[in-house]
Amino acid sequence: MLVDSHCHLDRLDLAAHGGSLDAALDAARARGVGHFLCIGVSADNAAQVKALAERYADVDCSVGIHPLDLAPGAAPAMDWLLQELNHPNVVAIGETGLDYHYEPEAAELQEASFRLHLDAARITGKPVVIHTRAARADTLALLREAALSQAGVLHCFTEDWDMAKAALDLGYYISLSGIVTFRNADALRDVARQVPADRLLVETDSPYLAPIPHRGKPNLPEYVRDVAEFIALVRGERYEQLAERTTDNFRRLFPLARVRQA
Repeated sequence: MLVDSHCHLDRLDLAAHGGSLDAALDAARARGVGHFLCIGVSADNAAQVKALAERYADVDCSVGIHPLDLAPGAAPAMDWLLQELNHPNVVAIGETGLDYHYEPEAAELQEASFRLHLDAARITGKPVVIHTRAARADTLALLREAALSQAGVLHCFTEDWDMAKAALDLGYYISLSGIVTFRNADALRDVARQVPADRLLVETDSPYLAPIPHRGKPNLPEYVRDVAEFIALVRGERYEQLAERTTDNFRRLFPLARVRQA
């Protein structure tokens, strides 16, 4: 069994499946995907991801504010975040983090929001789903400052091995998306080879970043199988072994998730 550890089910382009989320999930299940983590990115979609987790037994969700979805001039309120996190199917916090690539002028606000999410993790004990782009030093500095015992995951990892090792040393997991299949992703494939087997996750980040051979099309949860098969090849492992290990890792990192036994 395989887990798509990061997908945006509320944003999927469902044209390939007749406009049906049920059909899209069934297509993923038919390829061995047994669980999905649907990610919150804003106050607006918190209700949507929770509703999806309530609707499907193999879907859990996270709640948080993406660094590019922050309201101008204001970090989210802790009271709001804690209230949203107090739901049985919300198993993680985020996605949160730092993105200086698109909004370097908002660095101070993003850092305040990231700290707030990390504080919520300390209060609730739930792991954090982290987005980081063009903010390596500040991301690692805030993670060191937070010193969380339950850590979290750097999702859709696109940095080099030095950053991966620094995050691993802090207790975090690394999740790889379809980017690892791209032709210019040699440094990321080096990361894929070196991440310890007990710290690796796989994801689609659908509807974004479809892997080869689907690049250029909207991404779908079923394509996590392509990501996992490619990573297994890069690591010199059997696909079945990688699927089992990454699913075990998901269970360990997100103990509240309702992942069935294979």
